[in-house]
Amino acid sequence: MSKLDELICEFCSNGVETVKIKNAFQRLKGTPITAARMKEINNLEGEIKVFAGGKTVITAKEKDIPNANIIRVPAVLVQSRGVIDVIYYDKPFTFKNEMWAYTTSDSTTVKYLFYVLKNNVQRFRDAASGMGSLPQISLPVTEEFEIPLPPIEVQREIVRILDNFTELAAELTAELTARKTQYTYYRDELLANNYNSKIKRLEECCDSIADGDHQAPPKADSGIPFITISDIDERHEIDFNVIKYVPDEYYNRLADKRRPQKGDVLYTVVGSYGIPVYVKENKKFVFQRHIAILRPNNAVVDSRYLYHAMNGTAFHRQANLAAKGAAQKTIGLASLAKMTVPVPPLDVQNRIVNVLDNFEKICADLNIGLPAEIEARQKQYEYYRDKLLTFAETGNTILSRAEQSRAEQSRAEQSTD
Repeated sequence: MSKLDELICEFCSNGVETVKIKNAFQRLKGTPITAARMKEINNLEGEIKVFAGGKTVITAKEKDIPNANIIRVPAVLVQSRGVIDVIYYDKPFTFKNEMWAYTTSDSTTVKYLFYVLKNNVQRFRDAASGMGSLPQISLPVTEEFEIPLPPIEVQREIVRILDNFTELAAELTAELTARKTQYTYYRDELLANNYNSKIKRLEECCDSIADGDHQAPPKADSGIPFITISDIDERHEIDFNVIKYVPDEYYNRLADKRRPQKGDVLYTVVGSYGIPVYVKENKKFVFQRHIAILRPNNAVVDSRYLYHAMNGTAFHRQANLAAKGAAQKTIGLASLAKMTVPVPPLDVQNRIVNVLDNFEKICADLNIGLPAEIEARQKQYEYYRDKLLTFAETGNTILSRAEQSRAEQSRAEQSTD
């Protein structure tokens, strides 16, 4: 029997009563502050974190925050508009007064409340649908929400277990970030060295540079995969598991430069611009006009080298300068064609490709291993969070009947002794 089982048997063997949040926690109000004012007081050296709608967060000096209502105790912030979520924070903070927060005298209970609300956040998001252009929830959604509130000893053990899951996931994420940073450093070092390189525009390196067809493609239940930017994953590969289809005749009428072939390089140019993808095989597919296709001239540049060069930090800087527009940044084909890469002799390109491909393979293994591990831990955490917090009705605990029977037998034996 686990320590948690023992605590449940000892302190709440008959189940746990539920309480409304408004009856068990103190509701905290935020600070009336505009988005414009937040921009003015944003200060990286600020000691107060200020949360706004969506994912906007700044730090500011307390003296600069008008009519500040600073929270100095652990609390659970309810993000009620735009992004519907909950945040646990235990350092001085405030928030736009369209949101609210909860606290109580025991910090363990505050953290327990966070896990309970996080476990039910989808309910709040469902309640926010149909509330206007931005999803939002009203105060009663959380005020009237009933939660199971076991004795503090049980809360403490649940919080300890879930904190351990959270810390492990954070450590794995940090490891993955460090590995990616290391790969980026060595890639940029290799690409930055001279090696008798010549700086060439992409239009000098490629036989053609085009984008996807500008006409809306006809839909089909099967046929040729149709790729959008959302089908390009973080590994710079196409996820063919989440695609749409177009009829064969749509593909057949496309110009050859718009039909991907092995060795081409795709490059996103609208919205999430700046992501290169190397086409590894002669697989038929078409793509939206938000993606450009470059066909390298192999007498000038190795196609795999061009992919690595377009993934380098220096090329990303050019992309940021070339991207124009307000709501949705776009890199025009003419601008893309003028962007440059260092082009060393082909034998040097091949050696660089061998090194970077090996680096990428190592990272790909990590990208398979570490993210898979992170995802597994996250699912495990969510499973146990749900199971640990299942005290829905008086008389129900997380123990199975067999476990309860064993616990009762153990207690009877102890009393006999």
